Amino acid sequence: MDQAHAVLYMGSRRYSSWSLRGWLAVRCAGISAEERVIPLSGGHTAAVRAVSPSGFVPYLEHDGAQVWDSLAILEYCAEIAPGLWPGERVARAYARAISAEMHSGFRDLRIAMPMNCCRSFPGRGITPGSAADIERIVAIWLEARGRFGGAGPYLFGATLTGADIMFAPVVARFLTYEPALPAAARAYMAAVRLHPLVAAWYEGAAAEPESWMIDKYEAMT
Repeated sequence: MDQAHAVLYMGSRRYSSWSLRGWLAVRCAGISAEERVIPLSGGHTAAVRAVSPSGFVPYLEHDGAQVWDSLAILEYCAEIAPGLWPGERVARAYARAISAEMHSGFRDLRIAMPMNCCRSFPGRGITPGSAADIERIVAIWLEARGRFGGAGPYLFGATLTGADIMFAPVVARFLTYEPALPAAARAYMAAVRLHPLVAAWYEGAAAEPESWMIDKYEAMT
């Protein structure tokens, strides 16, 4: 690995929620990395296993470091750009706690509402499990905004933080499946969607070749 050259391996922007997290962290930290997008196959993708130690994306090579797993990439990026976490101790602890909860939880939501940035499936994907996950996610957002958001549009104020990065793919899912949400949650989603980096991700997703599409994610029933 060339230590002078940074590479971020990602899955298809259209579907790869974890890649979105890693990419946002890298971009927010100001790391100039070559982006290598690997089309996903809807399961274990051989091309990913060929480059990533864990067999998953995102995977970052930067300045001698090899970092896989989106939360690990986020923490690595926060060492370079400490502003990815709130500066105040209690807010920072809360941001890390909800980020870890997002990283390890909400399995029912992930299964029922797979990410597809470029489609609209309003009202679909609601199961008892995903509904419970949605309720918990909204509670997290409202508490974070109420306690730490101040006058800014994001969970911890005026700047996108690691917590927003971890929840950005959830925003994408909610925009696709349009579950019933309170106005405050919808306002937060709109702010995330309008962030220039998130907008750029959507543009990249829309420009991906049709041959990269996965049938089961394009015809949700």
